[in-house]
Amino acid sequence: MTDDRSSRSSFPRAPDLILRALLLAGLWAVLTGGEIRSWAIGIPAVWVATFASAWLTPTAAWRWSPVGAAHFACFFIAHSARGGMDVAWRALHPRLPLAPGFRAHRLRLPPGTARVWLVNVVSLMPGTLAAGLKGDTLTVHVVDTTAPVERNLRRVEERVAAMFRFSLGPEKGGAS
Repeated sequence: MTDDRSSRSSFPRAPDLILRALLLAGLWAVLTGGEIRSWAIGIPAVWVATFASAWLTPTAAWRWSPVGAAHFACFFIAHSARGGMDVAWRALHPRLPLAPGFRAHRLRLPPGTARVWLVNVVSLMPGTLAAGLKGDTLTVHVVDTTAPVERNLRRVEERVAAMFRFSLGPEKGGAS
């Protein structure tokens, strides 16, 4: 089910700005290894990034479920590790068992932040790369076309939907 949250463009409230700032500050801390001296540049950078993100991204796009985000993080870490091991195994296997190709996935997420998040996550998962998005169809390059690609993409989409508090309607047809 699509809702109209992504069409609103009001400036975020203070709690939303604080959450953005904390997330960006955490990212800065990770990228700089927690170096105290880096904050001379980090504080202004986080401040500018916070307000730039607030201006560029509608408030509604940040309405997410903390429980959904936690489930998504666990799902992503587990599948990334498993997928990474699979890709490494294929790369080191003497016969290099690869069956690369493209798969089309019909998206159920509405256009907006959640869909962009999904496309980026697909590219971060080992063995997959988002190769194109046209209308409601995401084209994905995979290292193994014999794997259950469609099922895996549906599961990722369901996790992203839960994180952004969207309920997905019925599937709109198959993928190729």
